[in-house]
Amino acid sequence: MKPENPTSRDIADIAGVSQATVSRALRNSPLVRKETRDRIHEIARELNYFVNRNAAGLRTQHSNTIALLLFDETDSEYPQINPFFLSMLGDITRAAANRGYDVLVSLQQLTDDWHIEYQASHRADGLILLGYGDYRKYREKLAALSDANTRFMIWGPIIRDQPGHSFGCDNENGGFQATRHLLDLGRRRIAFIGNVSHGSPELAARHDGYVRALEQAGSGKNPDLHVKAENSEQLGYDAAETLLERGVEFDAVFAASDLLAIGAMRALQHAGRRVPEDVSIVGFDDISLAAHVTPALTTVQQNSHDASEGLVSGVVGLIEGKTFESTLLAPKLVVRESCGSKTTR
Repeated sequence: MKPENPTSRDIADIAGVSQATVSRALRNSPLVRKETRDRIHEIARELNYFVNRNAAGLRTQHSNTIALLLFDETDSEYPQINPFFLSMLGDITRAAANRGYDVLVSLQQLTDDWHIEYQASHRADGLILLGYGDYRKYREKLAALSDANTRFMIWGPIIRDQPGHSFGCDNENGGFQATRHLLDLGRRRIAFIGNVSHGSPELAARHDGYVRALEQAGSGKNPDLHVKAENSEQLGYDAAETLLERGVEFDAVFAASDLLAIGAMRALQHAGRRVPEDVSIVGFDDISLAAHVTPALTTVQQNSHDASEGLVSGVVGLIEGKTFESTLLAPKLVVRESCGSKTTR
């Protein structure tokens, strides 16, 4: 007969284990063997037992919640979030659920005192931070989180003496792959669209890879082929128009993001330039839209599934008192129609 109000003690008695083992198993702790965890979860379902997370939090001082902070990177009236970060939401939520954690998603303005709010509250056991505007201002808030012993993970580059822990993409290698591919196709006048300042370290690293590939090919960087641009489709469009207005010859564009690349492609097409016959284009991120524009965009892929798993695994490890070494994922070039075939130019 099923108990009317089942408890963890009831599950323990049926499973033949201790109550502490039941508690660990229901939190998906790796300290409990998978077979035992599965058996305990099955019994809990049969008894219609649900964990009282509030009561558990009072006992353990844990909320079993991870706060995922997305940042509006603009000052406009309507929030704009990098589509690559939006593509990570499902994977992050799933990875957290597999480890017994809920995800609290919050949209933040970079000017807000979000670091004070989260370090002073107990709404989440740890933070995952996606996106930022000017890194130099963002770094101050990372230092505040670190000083408060907040457990947090950053999706971003590994920067010397940076507070906290990073899980990101090897952007320099990605920039090198993109440019090397264009060079192998016979393109020699390759423009770069994107920022390269200390405030945009990820885009700057992609530019470093671009420069390294050009230097290895015996071709120096031409300042006239670089247009600075923040990450938006419209600014990519404007940047391509700027290249055209300069009158400088170019046969390829490496844009530091897919949004910039898609905007640049539209501008070139409107100006009568054929893509890829006249100009090859490569982006960076591999957002879902990249495969559906015309022509489909060649891009450097940041694997959102692996990124999400790494971020969640890292922050849960920090919550559990483990150490974490900042890590960079290897990017992958995804070749589509926007580059065309090898040319004899």
